Amino acid sequence: MNPAFSVVIFTTVAGAAQGLVVALALARLAGVAVAPAFMSDALMVAEAMLLVGLGASFAHLGRPERAWRAVLMWRTSWLSREVIVLPAFIGVVALWWLALLAGIDGLVLPLIAIALAALLWYCTAMIYACLRFIQEWAQPLTLVNFTLIGLSSGLVLLSALAALLHQPHLLAATGPAALAVTVAAWFTRTLALRRNAALKHKSTLQSATGIRAEKLVQKSMGMSAGAFNTREFFHKAGQAALKKVRLALIVLGFALPTVLMLWGVAAASGAAFVLALLVQVPGLLADRWFFFAQARHPQNLYYQVVS
Repeated sequence: MNPAFSVVIFTTVAGAAQGLVVALALARLAGVAVAPAFMSDALMVAEAMLLVGLGASFAHLGRPERAWRAVLMWRTSWLSREVIVLPAFIGVVALWWLALLAGIDGLVLPLIAIALAALLWYCTAMIYACLRFIQEWAQPLTLVNFTLIGLSSGLVLLSALAALLHQPHLLAATGPAALAVTVAAWFTRTLALRRNAALKHKSTLQSATGIRAEKLVQKSMGMSAGAFNTREFFHKAGQAALKKVRLALIVLGFALPTVLMLWGVAAASGAAFVLALLVQVPGLLADRWFFFAQARHPQNLYYQVVS
């Protein structure tokens, strides 16, 4: 597939914002000491990230003024359900922030925020996991990775904010949690990468063209010039580039942040979590780009593979 930069930004930034809100909500429910001013500032950061993600999602539309029509197919479309849940989540985060400003610090809004964040992860992941003809996505690990990577990035962000804004009690709780969830996300993402690399696709050149000859060699892309199919469903990156991106997502998205957070937890160093955040951001962008680029649409057997 051809990764749309707007979708890469949306899924990465919104996922991290969901993780940040869930981490704040869990800290509140667990009774972790969090200054109200810090909680308010962190929610503002999450709200800003969600709005950036929402704006990026509009950039992917050919006719943004018709975006409201996406909700009409909510009975059958996971995209429509995501379009409904995302604004609801943004609204709850805003209400929680306003409640804190008014001196109201209850448990209802954090609980609702956790439920909506989980539902949003589910809807976003199912947009891809429900596509059975794209075998790289049609697996349970798609949902697992969207959730764990979002939680990991949110916890790392919260730990970095706690370090920068001098919240040692919060950092003592979120630091080890960020490390544990990042390791878990690394493990499950590695499982998905290995599974996808070893996939034997059901679609073949014979099934794509309808020609049943045992030996079949493609000499052209099936048309005389480029078209929507050749632009949207193939990234045009070579195998060498894909290997470099795969290495970058592993090292920057998981391995190096894990090492930095091990140092942060062992030495009680807040700077380590700030560095982990700075390293993880480009790594997760690479990971999400690779998630789309690795997916092989069956139509590429006809339109893209050229001898």
